[in-house]
Amino acid sequence: MQAVATRINPRIITAISWIAAGWIAWEFLYYLQFKLTGAEGSVQGVFQPIANWVGLPAHEAPIRWTVAILEIIAATLVLNQPTRWYGAFMSAGIMAGAIFLHVIGPIGIDPYNDGAMLFKEACFTLTVAGFLLWLHRDERPRL
Repeated sequence: MQAVATRINPRIITAISWIAAGWIAWEFLYYLQFKLTGAEGSVQGVFQPIANWVGLPAHEAPIRWTVAILEIIAATLVLNQPTRWYGAFMSAGIMAGAIFLHVIGPIGIDPYNDGAMLFKEACFTLTVAGFLLWLHRDERPRL
């Protein structure tokens, strides 16, 4: 697989990396408006069911704010070239958690009856984060 990557123009790889990072950052930063303002759909449709499910019904806001802060950090890391691998790793973790809560947790696949757009976006963003992890695999920390 490395031979294929060496035949591709590095400028194309860089452009693809920026597009993927831009998608992740846009996805996280766009949905901040709903998390930070406590929009009814965000509270009642997502975070209150999660808080109830984990046994902390009075702590919906701290859970929502924690997710928002983690998404801000991930978006910042993924947009910064030297920390892109870390941002992609964090983004993959956030999206894996979101998918888990949709599939196994209380949210359900289609909480808003809109064709499961939130779930589909989470799956796509997880895929993009995985692609970035693969694309920047040489930058990952060595153990």
